[in-house]
Amino acid sequence: MTQSKTQSKTQSKAKSKAGKDDPSIAENRKARYDFFIEDTYEAGVSLLGWEVKSLRDGRAQLKEAYVIIRDTEAYLFGAHIAALKTASTHVVPDPIRTRKLLLNRSELDRLVGAVERRGYTIVPLELYWKNNRVKLRIGLAKGKKDHDKRDTSKDRDWAREKSRLMKHSKR
Repeated sequence: MTQSKTQSKTQSKAKSKAGKDDPSIAENRKARYDFFIEDTYEAGVSLLGWEVKSLRDGRAQLKEAYVIIRDTEAYLFGAHIAALKTASTHVVPDPIRTRKLLLNRSELDRLVGAVERRGYTIVPLELYWKNNRVKLRIGLAKGKKDHDKRDTSKDRDWAREKSRLMKHSKR
């Protein structure tokens, strides 16, 4: 092996150990608990420079965020991107500002039809990096009732107990 190939392998191992190549920035775990996710879409996010720097530092939260469609455009509300202490002095950072989502016209039309006619909700699921661009995975969802949430937690507990029993039975 040549020296350059050896160096690149060493560098990639160092990156993976540091966790820098993990594309995920933030995840909305509560969304899968509160909603039945029917379909997912990938949307770009229109951001300012200080927001991108904060996302590189992993300072984002999607817990209270939601997506609305206004004038056939999709917007992300309530996503909290905390400003870095070293942000520019001439920019006043607003961590909860409205951010425009970048989707194809056909995807937007599908989402508008589902939300307005069939009563679906659009929820943000995950914020991640893809080719050095920030992407948001959004889900077309129906709300769960309380008994559905109990069934979900009961199934999850049973699967955990079953795997535990199978693990002990192999011994």
